[in-house]
Order: sequence, then structure tokens, then C-alpha cells
Amino acid sequence: MHGTPHIVSDVMTHTVAAIGRKANFKEIVQLMEQWKVSALPVLEGEGRVIGVVSEADLLPKEEFRDSDPDRYTQLRRLSDLAKAGAVTAEDLMTAPAVTVQANATLALAARTMAHAKVKRLPVVDDVGLLEGVASRGDLLKVFLRDDEDIAEEVRREVVSYLFRAPLAPVRVQVYDGVVTLTGRVRDTSLVPVAARLVRAVEGVVDVEFELTGPSGQQER
Repeated sequence: MHGTPHIVSDVMTHTVAAIGRKANFKEIVQLMEQWKVSALPVLEGEGRVIGVVSEADLLPKEEFRDSDPDRYTQLRRLSDLAKAGAVTAEDLMTAPAVTVQANATLALAARTMAHAKVKRLPVVDDVGLLEGVASRGDLLKVFLRDDEDIAEEVRREVVSYLFRAPLAPVRVQVYDGVVTLTGRVRDTSLVPVAARLVRAVEGVVDVEFELTGPSGQQER
């Protein structure tokens, strides 16, 4: 693929709410409500990210508020019980923070988010200073891309590259992000390669083929 993929800085939120180590529990809850976010980066110094406080870090206080956990629960939920008694960000936060750099691809950010099971990633520079936040919603913005823009990239970066001398013109149609390639090609073994390249185009939801080879047999 010759196209330039979007990177995190293209979609991230630049104006971000954050807290310091000493932020208290109620302040954290109020800030989350005010900014309508599920997590807040914890900063120190000039803005270096040292952790994140999420709703999951706050919930143990309510969960264990009026309970007396047995010995098994105490051993199994040691971290949660510690957070149930915490009152400041430095004791509540998950550290070190899972972060991503602004020049990372959206695919890398999505994999990082999925692996860490988080909804938001602080975006940092080379020395760990906060630059913004990327949320799941931010990463999904690529699927708002116009169908014709997607079709043009598929024609330019995939069809013209793989099917340079088709037996019949390969037509590219895109509807709601689903790409359909129609035509007659000389080498149907390239269809799986085309499928992989088309799916790599940002904004593509799925790809379908109505391509036939020299014998007229259809490939899907």
C-alpha cells in the first residue's frame, strides 16, 4: 500500500482533563462527571503521565462500602480492597500508565487498547509528557470516511497495482464502507492479496469480489 495511514494525532482529543497525585476521590469523580470521561491521566512535574485513574479504580469503594469480605475474597481481591480504602489519585491510579505516542498508527493504538482492556489512552511525546487522549470513539472516526474517497484509494493503491492488465475493467464500488470489486482478471491468485490490501484501507468495513478469471470462473 502506498497510501499514508492516519496516525493518532489525526484523531486524538487535544484538550484533556488531568489530575495530580494528590487529587482527592471526590475531586476525581466530579472532574469525570464534568468532562464526561471514564478515566483521567495522573500527571507530575511538567506534565509527565505517571498513571491513570479510571472508573474501574473508583468502583471498589462503593462495592466494599458496607461489606465484610471473607478471607478468600481478601486474598483474591487484594488490589481492589486497597483501592476501596484509597482517597487520593496516587493510591487509586493504575501505574505505569498504558500510553501511545502521537505518531503511532491507529491500528497500533487499537491493538494497545484491546490488549490492555482500556477505553482511553493518554497520548504522550518522546519524554512522556501528555499531548492528548485517544478514545475508542476517536479510533472509530476513520469509518466516517466518504465512500468515494475509499473507492478512489482502492482504485489507485490496489486495483491499478495488482490488476494492471485485466481482461475487463475492474470496477470498484463502495457502499457504507463495503467495497465490491467487479471485473475479469488474468490472475485470480491475486484475489486474496487484494482482499488483504483492501481491508487495510482506512474506513473499509468489508470487501466482496465479483471477479472472474480467463475461463470465466468467478472468484469470491
